Amino acid sequence: MKQRILHYWFAVGLMAAVPVHGAFAAGSAEEGKAKFYACGGCHAVAGYSNAFPTYPVPRIGGQHADASIAALDDYKSGNRKHGSMEGNANGLSEQDAEDIAAYVSSQRNGSSGGPVSGSASSGKTKAETCAACHGADGNSPAGNVPVLAGQLQGYLVKALKDYKTGKRNNPIMNGMAAPLSEQDIIDVAAHYASQAKGLVTISD
Repeated sequence: MKQRILHYWFAVGLMAAVPVHGAFAAGSAEEGKAKFYACGGCHAVAGYSNAFPTYPVPRIGGQHADASIAALDDYKSGNRKHGSMEGNANGLSEQDAEDIAAYVSSQRNGSSGGPVSGSASSGKTKAETCAACHGADGNSPAGNVPVLAGQLQGYLVKALKDYKTGKRNNPIMNGMAAPLSEQDIIDVAAHYASQAKGLVTISD
């Protein structure tokens, strides 16, 4: 039954892989580096955690620019909830967001997401359905689909649990996460976190 549900959402994911509002304009990485200062208070600190609930602040260095802009748009619209992120996103102009996203996307090829719990090898098998959009190793080929490779396991676990419970709203991801057990979530997160080439903590 679980496999049947996953295959269903795999098909839905393929149909919804096209950006809703087209490609974003290119920003300036140089300008974005200067505008990143507010983001750096959390995202440029290795090992930094969200206070409550407690979970690792995600790595965003190397994230696709389109995916970063889409995330900022979601915080602006209230589709994603996080006090400081909503406040910071609402203070950005469209050009600011494009510039920051360009800078963020220019940071690539870091180390893995650190030690993991669970089984990364089991997670690779369980993540086969995810690969259609996110890529086999989490380095998604489509700019509008977030890179997962090298992301911190704790953050991925939090995100999948939020999708599973509906706390975070995305019709495709809600359906993909719904049939996952607690161990499935840990293992899938371990698989992506253990990838050596992917997201980084921005440190400069």
